[in-house]
Amino acid sequence: MADDQTSGMRDSRPAILVGAKEEPELAGGLLGLTIVENNSGLYRCEAKFGNWGNKDNQTGFLYFDRSKLDFGKDLQVKLKDGALFEGRIMGLEAVFPEGQPPQISVLAEDRFQDLRMTRRTRSFFDVSDADVFNQIASDHGLTPSVDLTGPTYKTLAQVNQSDLAFLRERARTIDAELWMDGRTLNAKTRSKRNGGKLQLEHGGQLREFTVLADLAMQRTSVTVGGWSVSDKSELKYEATESAVSSELNGDKSGIGILKSAFGERRESLAHTIPLNSQEAQSAAEAFLRMSARRFLTGRGVAETSAGLRVGAYVELKGLGPLFSGKYYLTEVKHLFDGKKGLRTTFRAERPGIGQG
Repeated sequence: MADDQTSGMRDSRPAILVGAKEEPELAGGLLGLTIVENNSGLYRCEAKFGNWGNKDNQTGFLYFDRSKLDFGKDLQVKLKDGALFEGRIMGLEAVFPEGQPPQISVLAEDRFQDLRMTRRTRSFFDVSDADVFNQIASDHGLTPSVDLTGPTYKTLAQVNQSDLAFLRERARTIDAELWMDGRTLNAKTRSKRNGGKLQLEHGGQLREFTVLADLAMQRTSVTVGGWSVSDKSELKYEATESAVSSELNGDKSGIGILKSAFGERRESLAHTIPLNSQEAQSAAEAFLRMSARRFLTGRGVAETSAGLRVGAYVELKGLGPLFSGKYYLTEVKHLFDGKKGLRTTFRAERPGIGQG
């Protein structure tokens, strides 16, 4: 990106919208901002504003009348290239610092807060995970966007769990990810998420980056065993490097490096109880992909862009032949304060390392 664009992004102050109405006064009085998103779902925002000044020809508190900032109101934080956050106000915090004017903090969450605050015990019969995601979306008046394949289960039990915790558990089981776009509940595998693509170069938009290649959690294969009730026979499925090969982009996988450096390191999962071959395969491949993707883990600081979202792939450049390449964003934090301005910290992962 050109220097003038980068400079503009660095110096920008985000727009604040309440109830779909832009509020320049809030944007000008913004003292601090933290927006956090990760790949388990639930997007949250904390925005701090000055709360002392002239109002109705009097000097006093600006926002304690709740006419502008109030519980349940829609809150949006935007840049010129798109939204950084969309959610609803859940909390208001008053801050009275020593020697400084009063402040007010607004705490907001996306629509997953409906699911987070609903706890149930219930069972689902003869369903797939896609059926469950669609039903829970319907329970909350949300539009489902579900693209999942996998086994059909005789019974799935939700035992004293919030709807969000239950969906997170199901998503981990089948290697899927959850996220919310407005009132749309999304559940898709990583390959179908399509969170966008960006390029960041060290010394340009990528301010800082630290990356670790670590074999400690890698396995050359993962085996899941069980018992087929219908066939009355033993179940066994072994997931290998092929389960993650489509994500390597010409890199050398941690699985392959582990095998050549230390030999076979196999793992058998004992906590799963598959009842058919589809369940065994799904569990084994999901666990292997999860560990394989964490071979390279990085954390960085970049110029803020609405395109920096969990689920996006970023092509990181200027990091040398081993560590330059395509990473998947698993956590994003957009930050603003008066000292450092607007910037984004992120965590990313990758299943392979460059050939060198």
